[in-house]
Amino acid sequence: METKVSLKEKEVQILQMIAEGKTSPQIAQAMCLSLNTIKWYRKKLKAKFETNGTIQMVRKAIDMGCIE
Repeated sequence: METKVSLKEKEVQILQMIAEGKTSPQIAQAMCLSLNTIKWYRKKLKAKFETNGTIQMVRKAIDMGCIE
């Protein structure tokens, strides 16, 4: 069984929005962050989940119970 990834609150929020199908510009606007910041978070999250793709990252996050 995979261990749960340690995420900060903002990372969980961004991950949840990604899972809901929101684009990076939509997430940036909703969180009052720059697009580059959201891109940085995406890259960081993919590394934490050891994936290269967004779909794989979201699937792993759901499987690990990080998001619903």
